[in-house]
Amino acid sequence: MNPHSKHATSLASAARSLASHARLLRDLTWREISGRYRGSVLGITWSVLTPLMMLAVYTFVFSVVFGARWSASVVPGGKFDFALFVFVGVLLHAIVAEAITRAPGLVLGNANYVKKVIFPLELLPATVVGAAAFHSLVALAILLAGVVLLGGGLHWTVLWMPALMLPLILLALGLAWGLAALGVFLRDTGQVTGVLATVLMFMAPVFYPVSALPEGLRDWLYLNPLTFVIEQAREVIFAGHGPDLALLALFWAVALAVAQAGFWFFQKSRSGFADVL
Repeated sequence: MNPHSKHATSLASAARSLASHARLLRDLTWREISGRYRGSVLGITWSVLTPLMMLAVYTFVFSVVFGARWSASVVPGGKFDFALFVFVGVLLHAIVAEAITRAPGLVLGNANYVKKVIFPLELLPATVVGAAAFHSLVALAILLAGVVLLGGGLHWTVLWMPALMLPLILLALGLAWGLAALGVFLRDTGQVTGVLATVLMFMAPVFYPVSALPEGLRDWLYLNPLTFVIEQAREVIFAGHGPDLALLALFWAVALAVAQAGFWFFQKSRSGFADVL
């Protein structure tokens, strides 16, 4: 394969590539997941224990130490409610944070795939996003179990969660493709994305509701794509309300546009990977 040959740049071609290499993608994603726990005594069990410990920490810090409470109209009484609300934001933020912090070093760390073998490089960002989605789904299962135990049951609207999480995963994949390519040519990218992940967390309603901000600042918060999905996830899980379908459609459109742009940039740039590496 000529490393300088042209590559398809449409999102449809990306979907075909991922589908045709589904088994390889699955194996690489599992390697990414299990590699995180390689050498540990408990192994993959940490994927369950970690979010449980996080939930315990949030419960203690925000409910006991800070004595923080959301408005009673948003969060019912109970010392664990605040932690559960925060946990929703944290697990959704983790999908994007994992993607953007890991992506810049993916191609650099797998230079042998670029130089020596015929390999679908577009799978590398997909494996990281897949692993991040796996851990967030585990965290979501624990969250829902907590809601059942502490709240007495789930609303049927929780079935909307896949419709909210899928575009977020797609958006994270687009960012990962773009940053993976950019990281090859601009080595400082990895330093910036670490800060960006933190900014995205604190500029989204992870630790506070949108209503806590002055009215003039609330619209600005929605420039962060995490704001919409976090707010809507809380609505479907805790309030029993369906998502805003018009905004959900817009969110899907933004996610598709980001995925297309990221894949286009990755494919246009990959012919230069071998020269740089």
